[in-house]
Amino acid sequence: MKMDVKTMTDLRVGGRRLYTAVANDPELGPLNLLPGKWVSKGRGWNMIALPFAATGAAPFRLLLNQYDEELNFTLVDKAVPNRGITDGAPRAEKDQFVVTLDYEQEIRQVASVDSPVSGKAGDPGLAIHHEPGLWLYMTNHVENEIDVGRLATIPHGNSVLALGTSDLLEKPDTATLIPDISGLPIGIGNTDIDDPNNRYLGPYKRFHDAPFKGTAAAVPGFPGFDPVAPNGLLKLALDGLEVKRTTVLSVDTATQTGGIVNIPFIVQQADAQRMVATFWIHELDQCSKDKKEGKSPYVLQYLQEVALDFLPRTDGTPGLIRWPHISINTLDKVWQ
Repeated sequence: MKMDVKTMTDLRVGGRRLYTAVANDPELGPLNLLPGKWVSKGRGWNMIALPFAATGAAPFRLLLNQYDEELNFTLVDKAVPNRGITDGAPRAEKDQFVVTLDYEQEIRQVASVDSPVSGKAGDPGLAIHHEPGLWLYMTNHVENEIDVGRLATIPHGNSVLALGTSDLLEKPDTATLIPDISGLPIGIGNTDIDDPNNRYLGPYKRFHDAPFKGTAAAVPGFPGFDPVAPNGLLKLALDGLEVKRTTVLSVDTATQTGGIVNIPFIVQQADAQRMVATFWIHELDQCSKDKKEGKSPYVLQYLQEVALDFLPRTDGTPGLIRWPHISINTLDKVWQ
């Protein structure tokens, strides 16, 4: 089913073309389904370990959030020019052209819990994240198939450049599409969740034994968010969906020239060292009823892990413990 999109407008300002946003435009390459508004109500889940001075406990707390999200994408330009020349003789023009989308992410808390209890988990409706940024598609002159990038700025004091690859999967196997990951910290020695002697595992075991369900606690059969297997609710959200094709966007700040820059306080207290994120944009096979009711055939999922480094490692290796800060969500596209 083809979306009812706005007509493309080609304006010229100072000799340069400017475009209005449009979805399903093949010139946007792997980003073509993103323009528009994506919304999630209570299906976002976040886990983060934070420094915390608790008497008689390890000096951190594990915070879990359930959240609502609105994610808006608009087109900036189809061909941002990066100028260059070849090395040969005679030299020739070697210009790269970049498709650029602007995005804005707004997240509000629905429910929260932490361990140890700090009194700082916050109330429902609390704004817990705001992120403006850009998605890039490098249309030419790419190396090692690295053709997409994400730039983000975070009010905490972080600036991010993550680079990666795009892929288009026809009729993907949804049972194996979302990878298994662990949310346990790295550098604490034994990570057996049932080990009573590892004081760093206590908060994780609490929510592994009784996963956080937020406002879905009364929903029969809802498993909740498990920090040991934080991808589980993404897999559950795909149950019963007939996915026709999936666009995969995978980016990593450790790829090529990517990285994270942080303000001094963050570096000193809980240094954000790396971000790895995968976005899955699913196009669904729709039944006639869904079409008649105007339901969007698009679902967006993401799994993002930010590595936070703080507290000395206990496994005999120099350096700091690496704490996974994990965010997952499933969003529906809103008709424009």
